[in-house]
Amino acid sequence: MPRDTLFLLPPGFQANGQREFCPECAEIWGLIAWHPALKETLDVVYVGIDHPRGPIVDLLGPSKHNAPTLVLADGSPRAENVTYNEANGHAFLPSARLIARHFAGLYGTPMPRGG
Repeated sequence: MPRDTLFLLPPGFQANGQREFCPECAEIWGLIAWHPALKETLDVVYVGIDHPRGPIVDLLGPSKHNAPTLVLADGSPRAENVTYNEANGHAFLPSARLIARHFAGLYGTPMPRGG
């Protein structure tokens, strides 16, 4: 069975004249570090900071390029009480909190506070 694809910005990148990181991507990496079995369910793809982010746009379309984004593989289960977006025939979640809710619903990780 194909695995879901998690698109993240790299842990550090150049932007705005300095080295930066994406807090939402770090939030997801922290969750994966706490629950390493999650990584077994995913293909992780790093995308650049510049738009358009080709690998995401190629799957979801021109206005869908947020990172982090989780794109579900065909036939992947969906968690209850999570609203999935759809584009170009793909179900996806375009934020860290939605991704964390998905993981909680399917794999029993803790639910994000406030999310």
